Amino acid sequence: MAAPALRLSSTASTDAAVLVLAARTGSDGVAVLTSNARDGLADELAAVGFSGGKDELVRLPGAAGGPGLAVVGLPEPVDEDALRYAAGTAIRQLAGVGYVAVDLPAADDAQLGAVLEGAALGAYAFTEYRSASRAGVKPPVATIEVIGSSDAGDVLVARALAVSGAASLVKDLVNTPPIDLYPASFTARAEEAAESLPVTIEVWDERRLAAEGFGGILGVGQGSTRLPRLVKVDYAPADATQHLALVGKGITFDSGGLSLKPASGMVGMKYDMTGAATVLAVALAAARLALPVRVTAWLCLAENMPSGSAIRPNDVLRIRGGRTVEVLNTDAEGRLVLADALVAASEEHPDAIVDVATLTGAAMVALGTRYAAVMGSDDLVGDVVAAAKASGELVWPMPLASELRATINSDVADIANANPGVTAGGMLLAGVFLQEFIGRTGDEEDAPRIPWAHLDIAGPAKGPSAPYGFTGKGPSAVSVRALIRLAEEFSQR
Repeated sequence: MAAPALRLSSTASTDAAVLVLAARTGSDGVAVLTSNARDGLADELAAVGFSGGKDELVRLPGAAGGPGLAVVGLPEPVDEDALRYAAGTAIRQLAGVGYVAVDLPAADDAQLGAVLEGAALGAYAFTEYRSASRAGVKPPVATIEVIGSSDAGDVLVARALAVSGAASLVKDLVNTPPIDLYPASFTARAEEAAESLPVTIEVWDERRLAAEGFGGILGVGQGSTRLPRLVKVDYAPADATQHLALVGKGITFDSGGLSLKPASGMVGMKYDMTGAATVLAVALAAARLALPVRVTAWLCLAENMPSGSAIRPNDVLRIRGGRTVEVLNTDAEGRLVLADALVAASEEHPDAIVDVATLTGAAMVALGTRYAAVMGSDDLVGDVVAAAKASGELVWPMPLASELRATINSDVADIANANPGVTAGGMLLAGVFLQEFIGRTGDEEDAPRIPWAHLDIAGPAKGPSAPYGFTGKGPSAVSVRALIRLAEEFSQR
């Protein structure tokens, strides 16, 4: 989707159709939080029953010849999260309006940046596959003017557009039906998105995957007529002193393979490539922002289908590097493709590895549909949690339960990919499995393990059943903002 025109201005343009203001209610009644509000606005809001809650938006007529008013609820405390949310919900709910000015009480550059980011995130819609119903979908706001001033205004706007553009890229890819998005076409979309950016793209097709020992990706993808790919997107600026590797699960459709899902369980399985879309978008955002950090994204792309050529339970796959995995559940396929790329990423000895995947239904059982889970090396997990908090994302740390390792011993291979019939700790078990494929910081056998974090985004990736804030129905682009913030933090080390 095309990005909105976003700018920062000291005063609202007379061309704006709607001016967004903020208010809340308290013991003294309605308080309007913008100094430019007209006299009597608080009384008008009280008269229409304005309560000042999150996602509340009241439309009022403007002054003669001026823009109409839209007043959004802004509960206390007024911080970056609240301002991002308020700007985003206002712009989302004002779909159909061409030009909107936003005047919220941002106290500093960080808060002003949050307003810009939220507003840009709220301006999203996906209508590519609508025909007869297209006319009934209001287009997102095309021009957004945020009222405020800063010496770093251009930087704030550029960052907001990079973040919102990364989120839109993820949403566009996830929204695309699996008949059109499959490993080869996903690869082409990645190459198209990277055009004009200082990144290099390397692609492993099925022949190269076989020649170089990527048995996990090949095994998962061999049941489909649309063969797998591994894509490496490398942003490596000359002034980088740190290297952050990102690995994303890219199952473009997950039928479960021969361990077939029920019919209802397959609905929504186009979302199973969200991790790959996320790491692609973050690497490209880092390049767009010219961050002085190397970011390498590994996209593990396969379609998990049942057929005469599909892998079977009890088949053994040889992962990159030689470790063997007995497949006991072909629907635990995400960890198989990630294993290959985790080994490949480790071979470059990055300073940290983060993998992102819609990996387990158990994550949703544990944490619901708003929180993503993170587990791995303590320090890096702490960094991810801090980056998520700073960017307004919900991430919760989970343990890596070492006692679970024995439950995936195999009678014939180095490890099994699942423990069928046992549901306890399923999310943690997946993390324990992935940990086996994290390499060392050097070639020495006693070198420390590379710091690693695993993000299971299965719950929040599909987004809400009802819109809220800047998040509409459909894909949410969860963890994009947190990982961009993490890359920024690495760039400052």
